[in-house]
Amino acid sequence: MEPAPDEVPQPASWSRRTFSALWVRNFRLFFVGQFVSNSGNWLTIVALTLLVLHRTGSGVAVGLLGACQFGPMLVLSAFAGLVADRSDKRRLLYVTQALEMAQSATLAVLAFLPHVPLPWFYVVAFAGGSMLAFDNPGRRSFVSEMVPPELVPNAVTLYSANVNLSRMVGPTLAAVLIATVGYGWSFALDAASYVTVLFSLWRMDGGELRPAPKTPRGRGQVRAGLSYVAGVPELWITFLTLLVVGILSYNFTVVLPLFVERGLHGSDTDFSLIYATFSAGAVVGTLVVARRTSMTVRTVVGACLALGVTMLAMAFVPNVAVAFPAAALVGATSVVYLTVTTALVQLRAERHMVGRVLALQAVLLIGTTPVGGPVLGLLADAAGGRAPVVLGAGGALAAGVVAWALDRQRRIRN
Repeated sequence: MEPAPDEVPQPASWSRRTFSALWVRNFRLFFVGQFVSNSGNWLTIVALTLLVLHRTGSGVAVGLLGACQFGPMLVLSAFAGLVADRSDKRRLLYVTQALEMAQSATLAVLAFLPHVPLPWFYVVAFAGGSMLAFDNPGRRSFVSEMVPPELVPNAVTLYSANVNLSRMVGPTLAAVLIATVGYGWSFALDAASYVTVLFSLWRMDGGELRPAPKTPRGRGQVRAGLSYVAGVPELWITFLTLLVVGILSYNFTVVLPLFVERGLHGSDTDFSLIYATFSAGAVVGTLVVARRTSMTVRTVVGACLALGVTMLAMAFVPNVAVAFPAAALVGATSVVYLTVTTALVQLRAERHMVGRVLALQAVLLIGTTPVGGPVLGLLADAAGGRAPVVLGAGGALAAGVVAWALDRQRRIRN
Protein backbone atom coordinates (compact mmCIF):
# COMPACT_ATOMS: atom_id res chain seq x y z
CA MET A 1 0.00 0.00 0.00
CA GLU A 2 1.40 3.38 -1.04
CA PRO A 3 1.92 5.96 1.71
CA ALA A 4 -0.35 9.00 1.64
CA PRO A 5 1.45 12.30 1.00
CA ASP A 6 1.22 13.33 4.64
CA GLU A 7 2.50 9.94 5.74
CA VAL A 8 5.66 9.83 3.66
CA PRO A 9 8.30 8.02 5.71
CA GLN A 10 11.19 10.12 6.92
CA PRO A 11 14.15 8.40 5.27
CA ALA A 12 17.39 7.97 7.13
CA SER A 13 19.97 7.04 4.50
CA TRP A 14 21.64 9.43 2.07
CA SER A 15 19.87 7.84 -0.90
CA ARG A 16 16.45 8.07 0.72
CA ARG A 17 17.00 11.70 1.72
CA THR A 18 18.12 12.52 -1.82
CA PHE A 19 15.15 10.78 -3.49
CA SER A 20 12.50 11.27 -0.78
CA ALA A 21 9.86 12.83 -3.08
CA LEU A 22 9.81 9.61 -5.13
CA TRP A 23 8.11 7.90 -2.18
CA VAL A 24 4.95 9.74 -3.26
CA ARG A 25 3.12 7.69 -5.90
CA ASN A 26 1.75 10.61 -7.92
CA PHE A 27 5.15 12.25 -8.17
CA ARG A 28 6.73 8.93 -9.11
CA LEU A 29 4.26 8.51 -11.99
CA PHE A 30 4.89 12.08 -13.09
CA PHE A 31 8.66 11.57 -12.89
CA VAL A 32 8.64 8.49 -15.12
CA GLY A 33 6.25 9.97 -17.68
CA GLN A 34 8.18 13.22 -17.90
CA PHE A 35 11.50 11.41 -18.27
CA VAL A 36 10.31 9.57 -21.37
CA SER A 37 8.63 12.63 -22.84
CA ASN A 38 11.51 15.00 -22.06
CA SER A 39 13.99 12.60 -23.64
CA GLY A 40 11.95 12.73 -26.84
CA ASN A 41 11.72 16.52 -26.58
CA TRP A 42 15.50 16.94 -26.36
CA LEU A 43 15.86 14.48 -29.20
CA THR A 44 13.73 16.81 -31.34
CA ILE A 45 15.55 19.96 -30.22
CA VAL A 46 18.94 18.53 -31.20
CA ALA A 47 17.69 17.00 -34.46
CA LEU A 48 15.93 20.20 -35.56
CA THR A 49 18.96 22.34 -34.69
CA LEU A 50 21.27 20.14 -36.74
CA LEU A 51 18.79 20.00 -39.62
CA VAL A 52 18.71 23.82 -39.83
CA LEU A 53 22.49 24.17 -39.37
CA HIS A 54 23.22 21.70 -42.16
CA ARG A 55 20.69 23.15 -44.60
CA THR A 56 21.84 26.75 -44.08
CA GLY A 57 25.36 26.69 -42.63
CA SER A 58 24.35 29.86 -40.76
CA GLY A 59 24.65 30.69 -37.07
CA VAL A 60 21.97 33.35 -37.50
CA ALA A 61 19.59 30.71 -38.91
CA VAL A 62 20.16 28.57 -35.82
CA GLY A 63 19.55 31.62 -33.64
CA LEU A 64 16.29 32.35 -35.46
CA LEU A 65 15.20 28.75 -34.89
CA GLY A 66 15.78 29.27 -31.16
CA ALA A 67 13.70 32.45 -31.40
CA CYS A 68 10.85 30.49 -32.99
CA GLN A 69 11.06 27.72 -30.40
CA PHE A 70 11.20 29.94 -27.33
CA GLY A 71 10.08 33.38 -28.51
CA PRO A 72 6.37 32.80 -27.81
CA MET A 73 7.26 32.47 -24.13
CA LEU A 74 8.37 36.11 -24.16
CA VAL A 75 4.93 37.24 -25.32
CA LEU A 76 2.60 34.61 -23.86
CA SER A 77 4.14 33.49 -20.57
CA ALA A 78 2.68 36.22 -18.37
CA PHE A 79 -0.83 35.29 -19.50
CA ALA A 80 0.04 31.58 -19.49
CA GLY A 81 1.13 31.81 -15.85
CA LEU A 82 -2.23 33.35 -14.99
CA VAL A 83 -3.97 30.51 -16.87
CA ALA A 84 -1.97 28.03 -14.76
CA ASP A 85 -3.03 29.80 -11.55
CA ARG A 86 -6.67 29.63 -12.66
CA SER A 87 -6.60 26.02 -13.90
CA ASP A 88 -6.61 22.46 -12.72
CA LYS A 89 -2.95 21.75 -13.51
CA ARG A 90 -3.52 18.09 -14.36
CA ARG A 91 -6.22 18.90 -16.92
CA LEU A 92 -4.11 21.71 -18.36
CA LEU A 93 -1.24 19.27 -18.91
CA TYR A 94 -3.52 16.82 -20.73
CA VAL A 95 -4.21 19.55 -23.30
CA THR A 96 -0.70 20.97 -23.67
CA GLN A 97 1.04 17.59 -23.85
CA ALA A 98 -1.42 16.31 -26.47
CA LEU A 99 -0.84 19.41 -28.61
CA GLU A 100 2.92 19.06 -28.31
CA MET A 101 2.56 15.44 -29.41
CA ALA A 102 0.79 16.69 -32.56
CA GLN A 103 3.58 19.22 -33.18
CA SER A 104 6.27 16.49 -33.08
CA ALA A 105 4.21 14.31 -35.43
CA THR A 106 3.95 17.24 -37.87
CA LEU A 107 7.74 17.71 -37.81
CA ALA A 108 8.12 14.01 -38.61
CA VAL A 109 5.82 14.31 -41.64
CA LEU A 110 7.73 17.36 -42.91
CA ALA A 111 11.06 15.59 -42.49
CA PHE A 112 9.87 12.52 -44.39
CA LEU A 113 8.55 14.59 -47.32
CA PRO A 114 11.08 15.55 -50.03
CA HIS A 115 12.19 19.18 -50.56
CA VAL A 116 10.02 20.81 -47.89
CA PRO A 117 10.93 24.54 -47.68
CA LEU A 118 12.80 25.37 -44.48
CA PRO A 119 10.30 28.06 -43.36
CA TRP A 120 7.75 25.32 -42.65
CA PHE A 121 10.04 23.95 -39.95
CA TYR A 122 10.24 27.43 -38.43
CA VAL A 123 6.44 27.71 -38.46
CA VAL A 124 5.98 24.38 -36.68
CA ALA A 125 8.74 25.28 -34.21
CA PHE A 126 6.88 28.52 -33.46
CA ALA A 127 3.65 26.58 -32.88
CA GLY A 128 5.48 24.28 -30.49
CA GLY A 129 6.91 27.27 -28.66
CA SER A 130 3.41 28.68 -28.21
CA MET A 131 2.25 25.42 -26.63
CA LEU A 132 5.37 25.33 -24.43
CA ALA A 133 4.52 28.81 -23.10
CA PHE A 134 1.36 27.36 -21.51
CA ASP A 135 2.80 23.96 -20.66
CA ASN A 136 5.84 25.26 -18.78
CA PRO A 137 4.21 27.11 -15.85
CA GLY A 138 1.50 24.47 -15.55
CA ARG A 139 3.98 21.59 -15.44
CA ARG A 140 6.42 23.25 -13.07
CA SER A 141 3.82 24.55 -10.62
CA PHE A 142 2.14 21.11 -10.63
CA VAL A 143 5.28 19.67 -8.99
CA SER A 144 4.46 21.34 -5.66
CA GLU A 145 0.90 19.95 -5.74
CA MET A 146 2.00 16.30 -5.82
CA VAL A 147 4.05 16.24 -2.60
CA PRO A 148 3.66 17.55 0.98
CA PRO A 149 5.18 20.99 1.70
CA GLU A 150 8.34 19.64 3.34
CA LEU A 151 9.19 17.67 0.18
CA VAL A 152 8.71 20.55 -2.29
CA PRO A 153 12.45 21.49 -2.48
CA ASN A 154 13.38 17.86 -3.04
CA ALA A 155 10.67 17.42 -5.69
CA VAL A 156 11.87 20.55 -7.51
CA THR A 157 15.47 19.36 -7.59
CA LEU A 158 14.50 15.82 -8.61
CA TYR A 159 12.43 17.23 -11.46
CA SER A 160 15.50 19.20 -12.56
CA ALA A 161 17.45 15.94 -12.45
CA ASN A 162 14.72 14.37 -14.57
CA VAL A 163 15.03 17.07 -17.22
CA ASN A 164 18.79 16.70 -17.33
CA LEU A 165 18.77 12.91 -17.39
CA SER A 166 16.50 13.20 -20.42
CA ARG A 167 18.80 15.83 -21.91
CA MET A 168 21.56 13.23 -21.67
CA VAL A 169 19.48 10.49 -23.30
CA GLY A 170 17.86 12.65 -26.02
CA PRO A 171 21.02 13.94 -27.75
CA THR A 172 22.57 10.46 -27.64
CA LEU A 173 19.49 9.06 -29.38
CA ALA A 174 19.67 11.94 -31.86
CA ALA A 175 23.26 11.07 -32.77
CA VAL A 176 22.31 7.44 -33.42
CA LEU A 177 19.06 8.09 -35.29
CA ILE A 178 20.34 10.92 -37.50
CA ALA A 179 23.35 8.85 -38.51
CA THR A 180 21.29 5.73 -39.27
CA VAL A 181 17.68 6.52 -40.23
CA GLY A 182 17.51 10.31 -40.54
CA TYR A 183 15.67 13.23 -38.99
CA GLY A 184 12.12 12.01 -39.58
CA TRP A 185 12.36 9.05 -37.22
CA SER A 186 13.82 11.31 -34.52
CA PHE A 187 10.69 13.48 -34.59
CA ALA A 188 8.43 10.41 -34.83
CA LEU A 189 9.97 8.86 -31.73
CA ASP A 190 9.40 12.11 -29.85
CA ALA A 191 5.72 12.09 -30.84
CA ALA A 192 5.36 8.53 -29.56
CA SER A 193 6.99 9.42 -26.23
CA TYR A 194 4.03 11.62 -25.23
CA VAL A 195 1.88 8.51 -24.83
CA THR A 196 3.81 7.72 -21.65
CA VAL A 197 3.27 11.11 -20.03
CA LEU A 198 -0.45 11.12 -20.89
CA PHE A 199 -0.78 7.64 -19.38
CA SER A 200 1.04 8.74 -16.20
CA LEU A 201 -1.35 11.70 -15.76
CA TRP A 202 -4.33 9.36 -16.18
CA ARG A 203 -2.99 6.92 -13.54
CA MET A 204 -2.60 9.58 -10.82
CA ASP A 205 -4.79 9.59 -7.71
CA GLY A 206 -6.53 12.97 -7.71
CA GLY A 207 -7.45 12.59 -4.05
CA GLU A 208 -3.78 12.72 -3.02
CA LEU A 209 -3.00 15.98 -4.86
CA ARG A 210 -2.70 19.31 -3.01
CA PRO A 211 -4.17 21.75 -5.54
CA ALA A 212 -3.33 25.39 -4.96
CA PRO A 213 -6.28 27.78 -4.56
CA LYS A 214 -7.45 28.82 -8.02
CA THR A 215 -7.16 32.49 -8.82
CA PRO A 216 -10.63 33.85 -9.66
CA ARG A 217 -11.07 35.78 -12.89
CA GLY A 218 -10.49 39.51 -12.57
CA ARG A 219 -8.81 42.49 -14.13
CA GLY A 220 -5.16 43.40 -13.67
CA GLN A 221 -4.03 39.96 -12.51
CA VAL A 222 -0.97 39.83 -14.77
CA ARG A 223 0.10 43.26 -13.49
CA ALA A 224 -0.56 42.02 -9.96
CA GLY A 225 1.97 39.23 -10.54
CA LEU A 226 4.61 41.70 -11.74
CA SER A 227 3.91 44.01 -8.81
CA TYR A 228 4.19 41.09 -6.41
CA VAL A 229 7.67 40.18 -7.70
CA ALA A 230 8.77 43.83 -7.55
CA GLY A 231 7.75 43.95 -3.89
CA VAL A 232 9.78 40.91 -2.81
CA PRO A 233 13.55 41.68 -2.84
CA GLU A 234 14.62 38.02 -2.92
CA LEU A 235 12.60 37.55 -6.11
CA TRP A 236 13.45 40.71 -8.06
CA ILE A 237 17.18 40.46 -7.30
CA THR A 238 17.13 36.83 -8.43
CA PHE A 239 15.16 37.72 -11.55
CA LEU A 240 17.63 40.47 -12.42
CA THR A 241 20.35 37.84 -12.74
CA LEU A 242 17.94 35.71 -14.79
CA LEU A 243 17.48 38.51 -17.30
CA VAL A 244 21.21 38.73 -18.02
CA VAL A 245 21.86 34.99 -17.86
CA GLY A 246 18.84 34.26 -20.07
CA ILE A 247 19.98 36.62 -22.82
CA LEU A 248 23.74 35.94 -22.80
CA SER A 249 24.53 32.70 -20.98
CA TYR A 250 21.71 30.14 -21.16
CA ASN A 251 21.28 29.81 -24.93
CA PHE A 252 22.97 26.41 -25.00
CA THR A 253 20.85 25.03 -27.86
CA VAL A 254 22.26 27.87 -30.03
CA VAL A 255 25.77 28.19 -28.60
CA LEU A 256 26.88 24.55 -28.17
CA PRO A 257 26.45 23.35 -31.79
CA LEU A 258 28.25 26.46 -33.07
CA PHE A 259 30.99 26.04 -30.46
CA VAL A 260 31.58 22.37 -31.29
CA GLU A 261 31.35 22.57 -35.08
CA ARG A 262 33.11 25.94 -35.57
CA GLY A 263 35.20 26.50 -32.47
CA LEU A 264 36.40 22.90 -32.14
CA HIS A 265 35.79 21.73 -35.75
CA GLY A 266 33.90 18.70 -34.47
CA SER A 267 31.22 16.55 -36.11
CA ASP A 268 27.50 16.04 -35.48
CA THR A 269 28.35 13.03 -33.34
CA ASP A 270 30.83 15.10 -31.33
CA PHE A 271 28.14 17.71 -30.68
CA SER A 272 25.53 15.13 -29.65
CA LEU A 273 27.96 13.39 -27.28
CA ILE A 274 29.21 16.67 -25.80
CA TYR A 275 25.60 17.72 -25.24
CA ALA A 276 24.97 14.40 -23.53
CA THR A 277 28.05 14.94 -21.34
CA PHE A 278 26.82 18.44 -20.55
CA SER A 279 23.56 16.87 -19.39
CA ALA A 280 25.33 14.19 -17.36
CA GLY A 281 27.11 16.97 -15.48
CA ALA A 282 23.74 18.61 -14.98
CA VAL A 283 22.38 15.46 -13.34
CA VAL A 284 25.31 15.42 -10.91
CA GLY A 285 24.76 19.10 -10.16
CA THR A 286 21.11 18.47 -9.41
CA LEU A 287 21.90 15.66 -6.98
CA VAL A 288 24.37 17.94 -5.19
CA VAL A 289 21.56 20.36 -4.31
CA ALA A 290 18.80 17.74 -3.92
CA ARG A 291 19.21 17.56 -0.13
CA ARG A 292 19.01 21.32 0.45
CA THR A 293 15.83 22.41 2.21
CA SER A 294 16.39 26.17 1.98
CA MET A 295 17.57 28.56 -0.73
CA THR A 296 18.71 32.18 -0.44
CA VAL A 297 19.87 34.93 -2.78
CA ARG A 298 23.44 34.10 -1.74
CA THR A 299 22.91 30.55 -2.99
CA VAL A 300 21.76 31.94 -6.34
CA VAL A 301 24.75 34.33 -6.50
CA GLY A 302 27.22 31.51 -5.85
CA ALA A 303 25.65 29.34 -8.54
CA CYS A 304 25.63 32.23 -11.03
CA LEU A 305 29.34 32.97 -10.46
CA ALA A 306 30.20 29.28 -10.76
CA LEU A 307 28.37 29.15 -14.10
CA GLY A 308 30.42 32.11 -15.37
CA VAL A 309 33.73 30.56 -14.30
CA THR A 310 33.04 27.16 -15.88
CA MET A 311 31.79 28.71 -19.14
CA LEU A 312 34.96 30.80 -19.36
CA ALA A 313 37.05 27.66 -18.87
CA MET A 314 35.12 25.79 -21.58
CA ALA A 315 35.54 28.64 -24.06
CA PHE A 316 39.31 28.06 -24.19
CA VAL A 317 39.56 24.26 -24.34
CA PRO A 318 41.98 23.23 -27.10
CA ASN A 319 40.08 20.30 -28.63
CA VAL A 320 37.03 18.05 -28.52
CA ALA A 321 38.54 15.62 -26.00
CA VAL A 322 39.07 18.35 -23.39
CA ALA A 323 35.63 19.77 -24.15
CA PHE A 324 33.93 16.73 -22.60
CA PRO A 325 34.91 17.38 -18.94
CA ALA A 326 34.53 21.14 -19.46
CA ALA A 327 30.99 20.67 -20.79
CA ALA A 328 30.16 18.43 -17.82
CA LEU A 329 31.22 21.20 -15.42
CA VAL A 330 29.14 23.78 -17.29
CA GLY A 331 26.19 21.41 -17.23
CA ALA A 332 26.56 20.94 -13.48
CA THR A 333 26.79 24.65 -12.67
CA SER A 334 24.03 25.63 -15.10
CA VAL A 335 21.51 23.27 -13.56
CA VAL A 336 22.54 24.18 -10.02
CA TYR A 337 21.84 27.80 -10.93
CA LEU A 338 18.47 26.95 -12.49
CA THR A 339 17.48 24.60 -9.67
CA VAL A 340 18.27 26.93 -6.78
CA THR A 341 16.50 29.77 -8.59
CA THR A 342 13.38 27.67 -9.17
CA ALA A 343 13.39 26.33 -5.61
CA LEU A 344 13.70 29.86 -4.23
CA VAL A 345 10.68 30.90 -6.29
CA GLN A 346 8.64 27.89 -5.16
CA LEU A 347 9.51 28.46 -1.51
CA ARG A 348 9.28 32.26 -1.39
CA ALA A 349 6.25 32.97 -3.60
CA GLU A 350 2.75 32.70 -2.15
CA ARG A 351 0.92 29.66 -3.51
CA HIS A 352 -1.73 31.62 -5.41
CA MET A 353 1.10 33.49 -7.22
CA VAL A 354 3.38 30.55 -8.05
CA GLY A 355 2.14 30.05 -11.63
CA ARG A 356 2.63 33.71 -12.54
CA VAL A 357 6.02 33.96 -10.85
CA LEU A 358 7.29 30.78 -12.54
CA ALA A 359 5.99 32.07 -15.87
CA LEU A 360 7.97 35.28 -15.40
CA GLN A 361 11.03 33.19 -14.56
CA ALA A 362 10.55 31.28 -17.83
CA VAL A 363 10.24 34.58 -19.74
CA LEU A 364 13.54 35.82 -18.36
CA LEU A 365 15.46 32.56 -18.74
CA ILE A 366 13.99 31.06 -21.92
CA GLY A 367 11.71 33.69 -23.45
CA THR A 368 14.68 36.01 -23.94
CA THR A 369 16.09 33.59 -26.53
CA PRO A 370 14.63 35.70 -29.41
CA VAL A 371 16.95 38.47 -28.23
CA GLY A 372 20.02 36.47 -27.31
CA GLY A 373 19.84 33.63 -29.86
CA PRO A 374 20.22 35.67 -33.09
CA VAL A 375 22.78 37.99 -31.46
CA LEU A 376 24.92 35.06 -30.35
CA GLY A 377 24.52 33.40 -33.75
CA LEU A 378 25.63 36.62 -35.47
CA LEU A 379 28.59 36.87 -33.08
CA ALA A 380 29.60 33.29 -33.95
CA ASP A 381 29.42 34.11 -37.68
CA ALA A 382 31.59 37.20 -37.17
CA ALA A 383 34.07 36.14 -34.49
CA GLY A 384 33.99 32.33 -34.37
CA GLY A 385 32.26 29.65 -32.33
CA ARG A 386 34.08 30.44 -29.07
CA ALA A 387 33.01 34.08 -28.86
CA PRO A 388 29.40 33.43 -27.71
CA VAL A 389 30.68 31.22 -24.88
CA VAL A 390 33.05 33.97 -23.71
CA LEU A 391 30.23 36.53 -23.81
CA GLY A 392 27.95 34.19 -21.85
CA ALA A 393 30.62 33.69 -19.21
CA GLY A 394 31.10 37.42 -18.82
CA GLY A 395 27.35 37.96 -18.52
CA ALA A 396 26.98 35.38 -15.74
CA LEU A 397 29.94 36.78 -13.80
CA ALA A 398 28.66 40.34 -14.06
CA ALA A 399 25.12 39.32 -13.05
CA GLY A 400 26.42 37.44 -10.02
CA VAL A 401 28.51 40.37 -8.81
CA VAL A 402 25.61 42.85 -9.19
CA ALA A 403 23.20 40.50 -7.38
CA TRP A 404 25.71 40.06 -4.55
CA ALA A 405 26.01 43.84 -4.15
CA LEU A 406 22.24 44.36 -4.17
CA ASP A 407 21.64 41.57 -1.66
CA ARG A 408 24.36 42.97 0.60
CA GLN A 409 22.68 46.39 0.56
CA ARG A 410 19.33 44.73 1.36
CA ARG A 411 20.82 42.91 4.33
CA ILE A 412 22.46 46.08 5.66
CA ARG A 413 19.17 48.01 5.47
CA ASN A 414 17.35 45.22 7.29
